[in-house]
Amino acid sequence: MVPTPVEPVVEAARAVEVPQIVGGVTPGLVIAHHRLYATIARSLPPLRLPPRSFGELMRKVWWPIDGAIDEDMLYWSARLGALEALESGCTAIIDHHSSSRIIDGSLDVVTDACHEVGIRVNCSYASSDMRDSSTGHAGLKENARFIRAGGEGMIGIDASFVASPEMVDAAIGLAEDLDVGVHVKIAEGINDAGGGSDLARRSEHSWVLAHAVHLPDSIDIAGTVVHCPRSNMLTGVGYGMPRRLDANMALGTDGISGSLIDEFRVAFFRLREQNISARPSTVWSWLEGGLNLVPGARGDQVTWNTPRIEPHEIWSAAGLAPSQVQIAGHTVVENGKAIRVDGDEIRAKAAEQTIRLAKALNS
Repeated sequence: MVPTPVEPVVEAARAVEVPQIVGGVTPGLVIAHHRLYATIARSLPPLRLPPRSFGELMRKVWWPIDGAIDEDMLYWSARLGALEALESGCTAIIDHHSSSRIIDGSLDVVTDACHEVGIRVNCSYASSDMRDSSTGHAGLKENARFIRAGGEGMIGIDASFVASPEMVDAAIGLAEDLDVGVHVKIAEGINDAGGGSDLARRSEHSWVLAHAVHLPDSIDIAGTVVHCPRSNMLTGVGYGMPRRLDANMALGTDGISGSLIDEFRVAFFRLREQNISARPSTVWSWLEGGLNLVPGARGDQVTWNTPRIEPHEIWSAAGLAPSQVQIAGHTVVENGKAIRVDGDEIRAKAAEQTIRLAKALNS
């Protein structure tokens, strides 16, 4: 059932591994970089004066959202994000969380929300001490508390341009002590190219490195680079051309949605835009990177509403969706719907929290 390589295909003088054709059944898909707290923020009204740069987008939009999220908002946002992912064929999420108003216990809220829906989750708090020095080390403490209590997680760093060298060193040391990886955004914007490169060079195989848009071509990377093309387009940071990097690859949705199939399609379009000989199988093979990060998802089973799952067909297939999803032998989606929770209730409650978030941001 695992999409293991079966034959090399030459593409632009480089060998590409093609996943095994398995009919209408695949292992679970893994969203290797997500921000579940952002799910309810997608419906917020636009700013009267829109941001003019990535830096302004962070300062005017995302950092205020991070600071406004409370426990109820987080819970229903995570539940909705988990529901969308599960009903899109994903059985695991690697979440990069941030909510400066609620730090202590926040990773438990995300985990509980996901487990109630029925999906696997690996959590980290995106620690930062340069946006707000009073909350920086609280994020590291939350990561450590959660992992020591038995939670499935990593040590989170927001991004190097908002984390001091001392915090970065402390986070890496903590990850080594707890024998877990580091989850960090690197070189998403051009202002993080230098610090992101330094983190990439320090990475271990267990690390998750999101975005990597502005890394230099020849850099040595041990961790897994997570390509998030829809997010990169939305934030205007550019195209990272991930094929130029000699690194393990995976795909993430970064709060945009729960559909990794949609991310696969956009990733293929962006690759094809740069290289006319590119094949869908190249991007499909990046899904293996997510399975390497969450090995348990290899044993999960997704049955799709199409008789065959082949990259060269599904990149353009309309209406592709899972009809059944099994995680660890337990059915969690039947006839395309999650069966452990009331999806309509989750959507309604999450919509209420979006209204609350909008009011909080305008207060």
